[in-house]
Amino acid sequence: MEFRFLGRTGLKVSELCLGAMTFGREATEETSIKMLDRFVEAGGNFIDTANVYSQGVSEEIVGRWLKGKRRDDFVIATKVRFPMGAGPNDVGLSRKHILAQIEASLRRLGTDYIDLYQVHCWDRATPLVETLSTLNDIVRSGKVRYIGASNYGGWHLQKAIDISRNMGWEAFTCLQPLYNLLDRSLEWELVSLCLNEGLGIIPWSPLRGGWLSGKFRRGMAAPPEGTRIKTAEEQGWSESWSRYNTEATWKVIDTLLEVAKEVGKSPAQVALNWVMNRPGVTAPIIGARTMEQLEDNLCASGWKLAEEHMERLTKVSETPLPYPYDFIANAQNRR
Repeated sequence: MEFRFLGRTGLKVSELCLGAMTFGREATEETSIKMLDRFVEAGGNFIDTANVYSQGVSEEIVGRWLKGKRRDDFVIATKVRFPMGAGPNDVGLSRKHILAQIEASLRRLGTDYIDLYQVHCWDRATPLVETLSTLNDIVRSGKVRYIGASNYGGWHLQKAIDISRNMGWEAFTCLQPLYNLLDRSLEWELVSLCLNEGLGIIPWSPLRGGWLSGKFRRGMAAPPEGTRIKTAEEQGWSESWSRYNTEATWKVIDTLLEVAKEVGKSPAQVALNWVMNRPGVTAPIIGARTMEQLEDNLCASGWKLAEEHMERLTKVSETPLPYPYDFIANAQNRR
């Protein structure tokens, strides 16, 4: 597995990041440990979790796995934002909540520092200056090495960067957004912003919960039993069957299956490889429930789709630009 710099930093991370959201939920601790071992064996060093994943259990599993290992060999990322209790201050990006949760994450992970600490989503209830000054403080204290954002809008991210720059504070080094062949709105604004400001992009759900895994075929009337999409439909999660069962989705999947057959790779490997080689992307975050899924995903590295296949997938997955992006693009094309 190759290594890439995280944005404009000097930090090298593997071109695939292992997501730990399934740990302690869909994957038992035993399976989670095996996946961590296999990921490292394959050359990976980048592991992403969050305090809210299984209400801390995911971090605890990663922490027990880390014990006895050389800590500096790994880049451990976690997040803060969502509820970790029933109290009024057990949620959000206030100074109180961040300071409480950084200590809790360090304790669960069994480490003295976190490599990448990310705000999990925009918090409109907390002044941005309060959040950013607190993040700067925990970097200066040595508890965190780098900071990042996840699920931010364009103006959120640019404002945060500008405030940090003007105040001389530690700035975001990366963005963790939703990005895959079925979800490309990131490209309307955020990709250009990240490229311009030097932020790395570490996409979550690069297979959109399984839609791009090869398990789905045109003509299906419902998601297969046992798939995440089946659960997503029942729970009302964003990647649900009712949301993505569209002609646009099936066109993308048809082309994905064709390309996978032509290059002799699985659909999941092709979908991941496409994301890995998009502008600004540092490392897609792969999340697996089983060792079989992990093994398949790991084989997305070590090769690259031909330009022809990249273009076919890019073209079929394009969506019409909304205003003002369409107006700006048309005006630019007329120059």
